[in-house]
Amino acid sequence: MNITTLAIRYNRVTLITIFALLITGISSYLSLPKAQDPGFTVRTATITTRLPGASPERVELLITNLIEEKIQEMPEIDTITSESRTGISIISANFLESYTKMQPIFDDMRRKVEDVARDLPSGAESPIVNDEFGDTFGHVYNLIGEGFSPRELRDMSKDIRDILLKEKDIAKVEVYGDQEEVIYIEYENTRLVELGISPAQFENVLQSVNVLSTGGQLTIGSERITLEPSGNFNSIEDIRKTIIEIPNSAAIVQLSDIARVYRGYEDPVTVKISANGTPAISIAISMRENGNILNLGMRLNELIPEIEAALPLGIQITPMFLQSKLTETSTDAFVSNLLQAVAIVIVVMVLTLGLRTGLVIASLVPVVMISTFFVMAQFNIGIDQISLAALIIALGLLVDNGIVVVEATIVRRENGEQAIPAAIAAAKEMMLPLLISSLTTAAAFTPIALAESAVSEFTSSIFYVVTIALLLSWAISMTFIPIMTPFIKINKVAKKSNNFDSFLYTKYRNTLISSLKHPALFGLLVVSLFIGSIYGLAYVPKVFIPPSEDPILSTSLELPAGTSIEKTAAVIQKLEVFLATLVVNNDDKETIGIKGWTAYIGTGGPRFVLGFDPPNPNEANTAMVLTVNNSASLSPIKKAVEDYIFLNEPDMQLQIKRLSNGPPVSYPIEIKVSGIEFNEMFEIVNAIKTKIWSIDGVTSVKDTWGPQSKKLVVNIDQARAFRAGVTNKDIATSLNTSLSGIEMTEYRENDEVIPVKLRTRASDRQDLAKLENLAIFSQSTGNTIPLSQVANIEVVWEPGHIERLDLERNIVIQAQLSPGLTASEVVQFYRPWLQEYSATWAKGYSYEEGGETEKAAEANASIGEAIPFALLFIIILLVIQFNSIRQTTIVLVTIPLGLVGIVIGLLIAKSSFGFFTFLGMVSLAGIVINNAIVLLDRIKLEIEENGLSAYDAVVQSAQQRARPILLTTATTVGGMLPLWYSGGPMFESMAIAILFGLLFATLITLFLVPVLYSVMFKVGHPN
Repeated sequence: MNITTLAIRYNRVTLITIFALLITGISSYLSLPKAQDPGFTVRTATITTRLPGASPERVELLITNLIEEKIQEMPEIDTITSESRTGISIISANFLESYTKMQPIFDDMRRKVEDVARDLPSGAESPIVNDEFGDTFGHVYNLIGEGFSPRELRDMSKDIRDILLKEKDIAKVEVYGDQEEVIYIEYENTRLVELGISPAQFENVLQSVNVLSTGGQLTIGSERITLEPSGNFNSIEDIRKTIIEIPNSAAIVQLSDIARVYRGYEDPVTVKISANGTPAISIAISMRENGNILNLGMRLNELIPEIEAALPLGIQITPMFLQSKLTETSTDAFVSNLLQAVAIVIVVMVLTLGLRTGLVIASLVPVVMISTFFVMAQFNIGIDQISLAALIIALGLLVDNGIVVVEATIVRRENGEQAIPAAIAAAKEMMLPLLISSLTTAAAFTPIALAESAVSEFTSSIFYVVTIALLLSWAISMTFIPIMTPFIKINKVAKKSNNFDSFLYTKYRNTLISSLKHPALFGLLVVSLFIGSIYGLAYVPKVFIPPSEDPILSTSLELPAGTSIEKTAAVIQKLEVFLATLVVNNDDKETIGIKGWTAYIGTGGPRFVLGFDPPNPNEANTAMVLTVNNSASLSPIKKAVEDYIFLNEPDMQLQIKRLSNGPPVSYPIEIKVSGIEFNEMFEIVNAIKTKIWSIDGVTSVKDTWGPQSKKLVVNIDQARAFRAGVTNKDIATSLNTSLSGIEMTEYRENDEVIPVKLRTRASDRQDLAKLENLAIFSQSTGNTIPLSQVANIEVVWEPGHIERLDLERNIVIQAQLSPGLTASEVVQFYRPWLQEYSATWAKGYSYEEGGETEKAAEANASIGEAIPFALLFIIILLVIQFNSIRQTTIVLVTIPLGLVGIVIGLLIAKSSFGFFTFLGMVSLAGIVINNAIVLLDRIKLEIEENGLSAYDAVVQSAQQRARPILLTTATTVGGMLPLWYSGGPMFESMAIAILFGLLFATLITLFLVPVLYSVMFKVGHPN
């Protein structure tokens, strides 16, 4: 007894089960986590180490090299990149994409960094390991309050953070741009020299006074009383009143007598944030794992106005980025596409099969779709544009099972069988072939799930959703659909199903017979078309993954290394004046323009989407996020900003681009040059940049090191310093104290710890002419001498920063392209020249390609590694089905021929070939396999059960399977139309590949499979 018999015998149970699936499926859809894109693991951690005052080269040798060598020992490491700048080392450890549980790996890396920290030079701060680099903050708000002090804004931001963290769906809240308070002790250099007081004396006095120490305990009777002596600073006035002894004198003075003590903010600031031209603080909110972004968005829509209402008048909380809003728009659009596709499929079924037959088959669609949501919930597969696109892909495939079962049932009923026995027999006949075809179709998608790459992880839900939908389709076609077939009226469809003498059937049969009669000529035609498609593929633009259509522009603005943050802020302020002229009214949805922007000066800001990699902190750089009015504004606004920078800021490097779909690609063109000596590397890089600049359509070329920056080198005369009684440390300490300031102690206020810094007054710090007369204090003798007596000052040029890749110095050349020019076209132009040029380089110098080329190669390689497994699985399934090597070979031969239709479609639609086009090819392979299995199985049945000759069986089977195959094609093509026209650039090429590829693949199935069968099984053609 098979499942069809059981389903019909216990039809009430079957119907109740179907009803329960519908109810639970709808409930699952409402409760499933929703996101715009599926997540993928960011397998990167950063290590930041500071060595104040050290040059980039000293940071590289003393800090970066030591840490890199240690973490290179980890077997999980993929690549290590680093940036060494003046006083700071930033290392990014990137781990292999085969690992998914990252926390143990990050913990191991922390231990290794702690081990090597003991070997770092004196003066180096403890390395800071950030293993939360991949955290995404889907909601970002700006706190603005003109007229409020930075401290007031900071306090309010902390209060807001505390309120937000109480929400169950919020995992983390980060504050960006709040200014840290500092208590400054500013002295006049000449005054301290007169008194003979050194900075070290200040430090000793302040630290000896500002202590938290117990005075012990006193027992009085039955009580034990703690003694707490006063001493630590309780106010700024306490610091001012600190007693300082005058060396070689009995006199004492208060600190305020010889220095200015005041409370201020970190100077110079390291980060500035501007929202629409107004100073701001950004509050970034991260959702808990498996949370619902739409629910969080609705809660924040209620909570943020409540928080704002409780703040002082004049404070505003404005949105910078709301992932929930984009997710809602994207999800609604894809649900609309899905519903349109379902409607198209149902209409096709009804128009081609008649009302009752069409509705019986079409009933499969909502049952499978809704049931799929229930199963998705059990496997924690959320709703996003990838999983919804997978449902659209599966839509055309899943209908095929119902069509075949209904067709087989109708044929049997037309031959006189009763409705129920016919349904049971038809389902039994097609049970194994349809199961095998469903499994082989799912197997075609397995490389997506098995591939070890971020892109594959991003798209893996396609495999799971398609597999779930196909298996549910098979199960429901074996149970629910047979129950429904008695409602079909045979007398209304008999003529259609048995009439092979109609015009279309006659044309098809005559063409098929001609093909069978001349197999060599037909084969030559097919091979010619396939070879032509391979050549035609060269004329299809190659784009790895098209950018997002979200109305957001990510902007990176880089000034020369060493530029002060004050200069950077001034340049950005002028840009903001220009941007203000492009702002449109919020109620205007159609006009080209900008809604607002946020500028992160000196920092990369939060990672607000997974497809955005925040750049490393740098005073010369700014990350800016522009929210445009609509998708149509993306290109015009991008060009307007590019034109402004080109005309007004020639020293600035600009990159403005749309958000990435999936893992980010920084620049379309990247060439990474590794080497040893600076000058040799610069020469190679300049030659490559010149070559790329010569390519038409290249809009900018830069390298990541940029121009060299100047530095003042204090050359100490060791002999003179020895005679003067000062050491190198004395000189360095005096210089650092005078120019940058050093932390002396800490001031504790409530739960805050505020550093107390000593430095010279501004007029001394900012006057280069006074540098030579700067007083150097000897710690051993207490004497002071001018710097010019022990050292000479000269200007030298050095790299602004030094980058490394896998422990080698590495300069990355980056290029941007004009619209219409693809990375693959540029690569084809320069690659032969570069290969020839690199052959002339000295030993120790090499290059590798990055950008889209690298990402595409990694993604395609990961898929390619998994294809043999999928192919083996498909072959095993086919052999199980046919128990024949020859029939299995027939099916496998038909798979690559879908490329003909794909290339024709891409050329006609003027689309591009990329990763999602490749996914479309995989989908197409599954459909071709499915059709071929059903046709070959019918040939076998006609021979073995109906006793037809091999030739008649081929012709008869082809005619009987023509309509189901054509209906599958029609439904799949209809389902792809909404995805083509409104699925966005990411899914456009995939839909085109499936749509046009299937049209040609259908002809392949209907003609090539019979021809190959007749050739391989030596079926003679009757004369």
